[in-house]
Parts: sequence; C-alpha cells; structure tokens
Amino acid sequence: MSTNFLAELKRRNVLRMGGLYLVGAWLIAQVAGTLLPMFDAPAWVARTIVMLLALGLIPALIFAWVYELTPEGIRRERDVDPDASIMPETGRRMDRAIFVLLLLAVVIFALDRFVLVPRREAAALVAVAPAPAAPPAAAASPAIPEASIAVLPLANGGGDKDQQFFSDGLSENLIVALSQFDGLTVIGRNSAFQFRDSKEDSKSIGTKLRVAHLLEGSVQRAGDVVRISAELIDAASGRALWSQRYDRPYKDLFALQDEITGAVATALKAKLLSGAPALARNDRPPSGSLEAYTAYLQGKFYAARSSEADFRTAIQQYATATRLDARYALAWAELSRAWSGLASQHLEGVAAQDAYAQARSAVATALQLDPDLAAAHWARGFFLLSSDFDWNGGDAEIRRAQQLAPNDGRAKFELAKIMAMLGKDGDAVALTREALATDPLEARWHGWLANFLAAAGRLDEARQANLKAIELQPGAVANHYQLAIVEVLRNDAPAALAAAQAEPEGSWRDIALGIARQIGTDRAAADAALKMLIDRHSLLAPFQIAEVYAVRKDADKLFEWLERAWSARDPGIQYLLSDPLLRPYQHDPRFAEFCRKVRLPAPGSAASKAAT
Repeated sequence: MSTNFLAELKRRNVLRMGGLYLVGAWLIAQVAGTLLPMFDAPAWVARTIVMLLALGLIPALIFAWVYELTPEGIRRERDVDPDASIMPETGRRMDRAIFVLLLLAVVIFALDRFVLVPRREAAALVAVAPAPAAPPAAAASPAIPEASIAVLPLANGGGDKDQQFFSDGLSENLIVALSQFDGLTVIGRNSAFQFRDSKEDSKSIGTKLRVAHLLEGSVQRAGDVVRISAELIDAASGRALWSQRYDRPYKDLFALQDEITGAVATALKAKLLSGAPALARNDRPPSGSLEAYTAYLQGKFYAARSSEADFRTAIQQYATATRLDARYALAWAELSRAWSGLASQHLEGVAAQDAYAQARSAVATALQLDPDLAAAHWARGFFLLSSDFDWNGGDAEIRRAQQLAPNDGRAKFELAKIMAMLGKDGDAVALTREALATDPLEARWHGWLANFLAAAGRLDEARQANLKAIELQPGAVANHYQLAIVEVLRNDAPAALAAAQAEPEGSWRDIALGIARQIGTDRAAADAALKMLIDRHSLLAPFQIAEVYAVRKDADKLFEWLERAWSARDPGIQYLLSDPLLRPYQHDPRFAEFCRKVRLPAPGSAASKAAT
C-alpha cells in the first residue's frame, strides 16, 4: 500500500469509520447476546445479527471513501470544495465517538461478566436442579429426569467420509466419560446416533430419548490440528446453556477431551452430578499413543457394522492398536469380541474354530493386563458362551462385567441373554426393558426383546417389539425372520410368509422362508423350502433346520438336527430353553436328555428353578 493511498484513507476518515464500525458492531453483539436469551430467542437470531454486522463493514468503508458529511448534508467527496471540507472536524468527532463507545463497551462487559453472568448461572442451576417432590398424581408417563443427557453424534465438519470414524469415536468417548458421573443418566451410543444429521428440533429429540439435555457439535481434523465445536442445549426449550469452540494441536487430543467433559459437567452443575466421576475409566491407550487410539476408533467404527468384511477390517485395526501399544487392554478385549463375532455370525467349521482361538488368546491378554476391565469380562463371557458352550463360566463373566459397569445398559442386556439361556424368559424381558431405558432406540435390543417375549408367550407384545426393531433398522438382518416366527406362533400363514419374504437376501431369508412355508397349505412349497435350506446351510444353520422340523411336528428329525447342531457347535444351542418353536417338545424325554448333554438345566429341574 502506497504512502499516498494510506494518507488518503486517513484524510477521508475511512480508517476511523472502520474502527467506529467495529466497536459499534461489537457493542451491538454484546447487547444482543445479553438480552436475547432473556426472551428465549432461538440461537439463529444472534447468529443472523452477527452475520449482518460482518457483511455491513465493507459497505461502511466504501461509504466513508465516497461520501463526506458537510453542513449541507451528505455529499459525494469529489463534489466538495477542499477549502470547504470539514473532514478534520468530522474525524475529531469520530474519535470522540469511538472513545465513548469503547467506554460503554467496557461498562457493559463488566456488567455482564460480574453481575449478569452469575445471575444467569444461578438461574440455570435452579433450572437443572431436581424439582421439589410433588404430591402423587396419576401421570401418563414418568417425568424426564433432569440429570439426563444424550450426546448426539458430532458432525464430521471436514466432510471426508474416511474421517467419520474420528468424529464418531470422539462422540462415544464423551458418552463414556459422562456415564461415569454418579447420578447422571446418559443415553447409549446406538440410540443417540439415530439422530445423525437429524432435522428434528431439540424438544422432539429429547422426548424420544427421554433426556433433559443434549450435547451436539462438530469435529474437523486438518493435518495436525483438530477443531471441536460443542454446545449443551436444554432439550425442552432449545436454549443453549453452554457453547465453546476449541482449536488444538492433534497431539493434545486427550487433554481436549477432558476439557470438554469438564466444561459440560460444570454447565450441568457439579453438585447435580454428585461430584467427581465414579470411575476412572476411559478408552485411551496407556502409552498415550494417538496412532493406537486412532486405530482403536477405526476398529469400533467397523465392528459396529457387523458384516463379515467389516469384522475383518475391525480386526485389522484392533491388531494395529495392540501392536502400537501392547498394553492396550481395551483394544485386546475388543479384538476378542470382533473375532468371536466373526466366528459366530459368519464362519463355520475349521475357520470358525481358528477365529475362536484368536478370540481366546486376545481376551486372555486383556485380562492379564487389566483384570478389572468390564469390556474384557464381556468379551470372555461372549467367547465362553458362543465357542465353549461354558454356560456357568459365561454367566460368571457377564455378572462380573455388570458389577464393574453397573450403569452400562449393555451389562443388563448381556445378563438378559443369560436369563433367556437358562429359560428365565420373564427375567430376560425385565432386564432388556431396563437396558432399553438407557438406549431406547437400540434396534438390536428391541429384536431380542421380541424373542424373549415370544418365548414367554406374549405374542402381541413380541410383534410390537419386532415392528419397532424393523422401524429403527429397516434393512437389518434377522428382524423379519423373528417377525416370521411370531406370525408362525400366531398361526397366521400369510403374515408369516410376507415377513419372511421381507427379510434381506441371505441365509436368514432362506431360514425364515423355510419356517414360514411349513404352516401354509402348499406342502410342495414347504418341502422345497426345507430342501433348499438343507442344501445351502446344513453346516452353518443346523439349529435353525431343527426349528423347521419343530414346526413340521417331526420330533425325530428335530432331535437329529439338534445333535448335528451340537456337533457343529452351532451358537443357537445356547437359546435351546428360550426358543418358542421348541417349547412344545420340552416334555419329551429326549429334550431333557439333550439338555444334560449340552450342560443346560432341563426344564422344570431344580437347577432350572434355582437359576437367577
């Protein structure tokens, strides 16, 4: 910029106009930020004001360059005689105006900082504090607890799909961290993540998740820098209780996570959360390696998708995490879960046994590194049940996990599966409903609830639970299969066939069709469906083929295929006592004999009655 041009800017008071405009704009923004929340104005009003003020700067500078204030009014600068110009006097007036506005801004800042902010915080404390007990009254539904929050999935601000695991991982980290505060109800990942990119308002989301507060924001990683924006919202009013933006070096990620968690806790008021976190657990590697942590987050991202390819990718990522930090117990535990999930859902024969061997080794390492890690006990329980059919050992591990993580809904759900395994359908239903209170939109749990309800003979409720699971995850496997079973139990052949045909292509669709066809009038179609199932899936699904024979009322073939399922170590064996299709055969002496063989309590036995 030339000296002459700078001098001309000063002469025309352009620089003074810029200073005056900026001070005035800042003052307007401060006043708006103070007054708008008093009227419960939505957040977009304040943002719009700031954007308009920013857009107005350039026109103000152009106006100062082109026009001059004269005793006769505003005139174009080139039309004013230099000898008649009063620009120097106008400049002095602008200097005084800038000084006055700055003084006023300081006063408003001090008033807001030392008077209004404490009052607003006191009011917010009252808003989030538990309300005084009211006299008992009939209510349509329980009140939403004030000490409750859902962490909505942080938006992937960079837009790079390859970085989605990163924003999801940070969201889950916040869920884990906040879950450790005593007295705070935190909605689980699966339900909260249902609202990714949702256009619903905060009140609607809060009502569906039954929480009083929402935490939302965005994450953007660019090279060695990470930017996180977070906002704590009162769900009922949509009012922001706290918001902040952080720009930090990526190497400070763990400290940044702690800072955000602490800020949210402060905004919720520490005494509401009963002090410090009850546990000191987190998902970070002991070495502090960000590379290991990144690999762990990628493993979690792919494992949640559950396809064979995704399980294998998750295994690679977990293995990378353990290679980068051999003492990363949580990564070892999740590696075991991924191997067991791959084996139980997608493999058979030698391949499945090899995968289970990897799972056994990984979980042993996890428990050696951290004997009190709940995730490791979950992993070992899952492995013992699905691979070794060690019911007592699996039961003990799941119960230990629940002791270590009593506030985690997953612990209740895993225990519900143990109850179902022991034939305690009522307990399984109750525990699953408790788990759903912490994760109400977890589609998989609604599907299992349908199974447990069907086993208990509560078919109408089972059907509703199935429909809820399908609503939440229309394309998920096995939901329509389970619905087909419910319709078979209701003896509704057209509905059973329609449900089976709606199951996505694959083995579960073949199984659903094999079962549904058996109650129809077309015996040729029933025989063909069974033959196709045996031809395609005799190694992968012998337990489900036994189910088909149960519906056909062919007891001899039913027990023949149960024996095959035991020989093949089909994971379906663990639900022998809770399978509603097998209930009519529980009084057959062969059923009790088979239960003894697989080390499950026979129906009506003392062991079965004593199971809790």
